[in-house]
Amino acid sequence: MNTILIGKGREQVFLHGRYANRHGMIAGATGTGKSVSLMVLAEGFSRLGVPVFLADVKGDLAGLAMPGAMNDRIRSRLESIGIEGYANESNPVLFWDIFGELGHPLRTTVSQMGPTLLARLMELNDTQAGVLEIVFRLADEEGLLLLDLKDLRSLLIFTSENVKSVSARFGLVHASSLAAIQRALLRLDGDGGDLFFGEPALELTDFMRQDMSGRGIVNVLAAEKLYLRPRMYSSFLLWMLSELFETLPEVGDRDLPKMVFFFDEAHLLFADAPSALRQRVEQVVRLIRSKGVGVYFCSQYPDDVPQEILGQLGNRIQHALRAYTPRDQKAVRVAAQTFPPNPAVDVLQSLTAMAVGEALVTTLQDKGIPLPVERALVAPPRCRIGVITPEERQLVRGRSPLSGKYDTPVDRESAYEILQARAAEAVAAKSIESTASGGKSTRSEEAAGGGGATGGVSGAMRDFLFGSKRRQGALEAMGKSAMRTVGSQIGRQVLRGVLGGLLGGRK
Repeated sequence: MNTILIGKGREQVFLHGRYANRHGMIAGATGTGKSVSLMVLAEGFSRLGVPVFLADVKGDLAGLAMPGAMNDRIRSRLESIGIEGYANESNPVLFWDIFGELGHPLRTTVSQMGPTLLARLMELNDTQAGVLEIVFRLADEEGLLLLDLKDLRSLLIFTSENVKSVSARFGLVHASSLAAIQRALLRLDGDGGDLFFGEPALELTDFMRQDMSGRGIVNVLAAEKLYLRPRMYSSFLLWMLSELFETLPEVGDRDLPKMVFFFDEAHLLFADAPSALRQRVEQVVRLIRSKGVGVYFCSQYPDDVPQEILGQLGNRIQHALRAYTPRDQKAVRVAAQTFPPNPAVDVLQSLTAMAVGEALVTTLQDKGIPLPVERALVAPPRCRIGVITPEERQLVRGRSPLSGKYDTPVDRESAYEILQARAAEAVAAKSIESTASGGKSTRSEEAAGGGGATGGVSGAMRDFLFGSKRRQGALEAMGKSAMRTVGSQIGRQVLRGVLGGLLGGRK
């Protein structure tokens, strides 16, 4: 059966594979069991042959790669839920890391990211974002590939040097906006953008793999370090969602999704996002299900996700909320109103009274009808609940079928190299022109002096003897010396001797 056992309330609650692409949400306060619920769904999809992507911001989701261990608590939970055939087992896992430290390096190109997400990543204002759009348009028309940050930097320099012609073609470009973009680019470079942007770029088909036994690969993005850069973290996840939407073909409703994405700390995806970007995300989430992709948001409060998107999430696992502040109390009331009613469950009271490992669950059933909310004990995962050691991570990486594909960066010809070559050609052309101009002037001077080699030699001799505007001649120097010895017979003989020798006369 294409189902995943989530837990048990009055009866067992399942997530049905044919409705898994209707998206979902896992919410709850810190420490209430969200990560365990995420692991249950992730390994459940993997057993069904569905590839999974998830971001591991705390390091505990890496436990999916290792088998769990039986203990009394798990044994009691299995008996309460009525799970048979349970066995601890690992999952086929690929580790990824933008910084290349804890997994395969994960890169994209500047062109693939696009100006909209890049402007958000660089925290540009509307005016600066508009200038960045012009820079990308210029790259398209000039045939310049933007692969890494040095490509974008060289194009910004080119734009600033030709700001008048660029403004005439595309609209007014302010030098101050270009300078602000260059400063933002410098910050991005320091935050690890030099590692994120480049080649070989990620091929999304490498996320959509199965192992030899037909189990879906669980792609775990090591995001502990990336999470400290919230804009880069959220922009990367939004880029992946957009790329999937643009590249995958329409498949309609399937018995199982082609892939499932879990976006942990979902509130970061929408924090300070401009309205245009929020509308874009809403559109993608609404339409991407027809391409066989399920999207599951994980956050503390349901209202961390915009209402337009929240209304599209048919599968919900809601852990306890702690109403310590007025904001928390409001979130509890809002969350209670979003579940299909069940007379046997007091949703408002359950939201603050549930223990760790309990959750309010509703999933889409036959014909897409929501299951009335159930207060359920969540099933234990079969993998390890917790972190893994560096040695275990290295062991998993050593078995990866993608070893060597992404590990070595590639720097092929792109905008930086092309613009460098153009600049070198311009300098060479100017040098040739200057040389040609200088040669023409020399020939003119030779012609004025009599022309040919003879004219050149005689002219040089004349300058030596009689001097020029910048230098006194030999005759003048000797004349001054001779005047000091005038009256001396020896002096007169020297003077004649010199003159006679130079002019061909006799002594």
